[in-house]
Amino acid sequence: MLIGGLQRFSLIDYPGKVSAVIFTMGCNFRCPYCHNPELVEFNGIRLIEEGYILSFLKERKGKLDGVVLTGGEPTLQSDIVSFLKEIKKLGFLIKLDTNGSYPEIIEELLKEGLLDYIAMDIKANLEKYSGVTRSNVDTKNIERSIGIIMKSGIDYEFRTTVVRSQLSRDDILEIGELIKSAKAYVLQEFKPSKTLDPNFIEETSYTREELEEIAVILKGLVGRVVIRD
Repeated sequence: MLIGGLQRFSLIDYPGKVSAVIFTMGCNFRCPYCHNPELVEFNGIRLIEEGYILSFLKERKGKLDGVVLTGGEPTLQSDIVSFLKEIKKLGFLIKLDTNGSYPEIIEELLKEGLLDYIAMDIKANLEKYSGVTRSNVDTKNIERSIGIIMKSGIDYEFRTTVVRSQLSRDDILEIGELIKSAKAYVLQEFKPSKTLDPNFIEETSYTREELEEIAVILKGLVGRVVIRD
């Protein structure tokens, strides 16, 4: 595993659980507003040994409920299955943060019983996917991942970081149609603290009031809508 960071304690990354957060290196998307650019471009990152992570988790048994695997894009890691098996052996719940571009990996992890929660980022409506991510995206894989997650039987959420210049109100509602009947959809306010594209420091999110108006409409499509700071 290419691990670029470890957050030893979090109350917000795994809903309702106390967790540690593991940050994997590398991503196949180049979203300009990405807030972890160092993980995408390997800038100044010193890799953390897998053994160190597992030793830390052994010491935290009984003190942490779960582990969040995020990135970057974790499903790019060739040894993700064996790594999560080691974490499961320690008795932790596991949450995966993913962009959904590798549905076959998500499916394998589910079949192995290695996931307890999935959060999938939906970057845009399908028409805009490649433009927003600045990548060549096979949107059929995005649709397939959505279906796999919704049928998985485990807790999950879909979420979209809302940047005003990237997504219109209608684009966001199209995403709601894409995930119709999903348990939960999270609208994340864009916070321009650091970005993959430095020019995006000047970009803005929608106002809270605007997001609440959009959320009212989305509530007719999905089970629960959350606006997250």
